[in-house]
Amino acid sequence: MKKEDLENPEKETSDSTPEETAPVEEKEALQEDFQSLYLRAAADLENFRKRVAKEKQGIIKMANASLLESLLPIIDNMKLGLAAGKSNPEAKELSKGFEMVLEQLGALLAENGLIEIQTDGAEFDPNNHECISYQASEEVPEGTIIQTTRSGYILNDRLIRAANVIVSSGIEKNN
Repeated sequence: MKKEDLENPEKETSDSTPEETAPVEEKEALQEDFQSLYLRAAADLENFRKRVAKEKQGIIKMANASLLESLLPIIDNMKLGLAAGKSNPEAKELSKGFEMVLEQLGALLAENGLIEIQTDGAEFDPNNHECISYQASEEVPEGTIIQTTRSGYILNDRLIRAANVIVSSGIEKNN
């Protein structure tokens, strides 16, 4: 070695051999591998956080499902009572009161994501309706709902109870 090299040890010499540069290249490759692993782990953690947040929102939405389901027969009975009350002129005022209560209950349930399936004049959909009977009709086209016997409900885009309906079989054909 030269005297200058001894005095200035930080100065690189051009006499470096490939064996001396190999560890540096290995360190850089390892550093890149660790960087890549770190980025993947960070992305996995972020995806996990998003998935947990989404699942939590789903659980919160469906937390009241059993309570709301247990209210459905009560709503059905109130509707039957209102129908009976409308046919009796003496119960007219009482029917108005129950109608207001039913509207308030419907609004509360709608706020919580429970929606009644609309069936009046709709096409029969086996995903939302349960056909309990077919009835011939000259006015209503085949496959269209004539009457709803029990309302169906959807809670946060999930079917809770299918609507029981009577479906038109079209014009009656005599043989």
